[in-house]
Amino acid sequence: MFERTSCVDRINVEIFSFASIFQLGDSCIVNGLSRALAVQREAEIFYGDEGALSPYRVFSEPIPFQPITEAVTFYTHNQSPKIKVNTIDIIGVSSSSLLHVGNSNHISMEARVKHIRQLLPIPSSEEDKERQSEK
Repeated sequence: MFERTSCVDRINVEIFSFASIFQLGDSCIVNGLSRALAVQREAEIFYGDEGALSPYRVFSEPIPFQPITEAVTFYTHNQSPKIKVNTIDIIGVSSSSLLHVGNSNHISMEARVKHIRQLLPIPSSEEDKERQSEK
């Protein structure tokens, strides 16, 4: 693991939600996963069998990671063994996100969201338009 110490005097966070992590201190492995199905309807119609993620490919397809094929060589010289921060202000941390103060060896985060918009059909004739305006 790395040889530096992180020092933060104050952290202000308004909201943490949906599989978010607030990690103070060093970590070896961090894995985060968030899956969401968001359905927006123009009409308030609810069915009892909704919410299964399996019918949607976005939740089962593998993520196409590109392999790293180039060699990376670097040299670091840290004159101070500390990273010093006075204040961190954050509005929100959400959907498999990580706020981490410290050293990490391996981090893997994934968020998959399927958005569905269901709108009413557009009236095709004047009578249909009048019926829609009466509602």
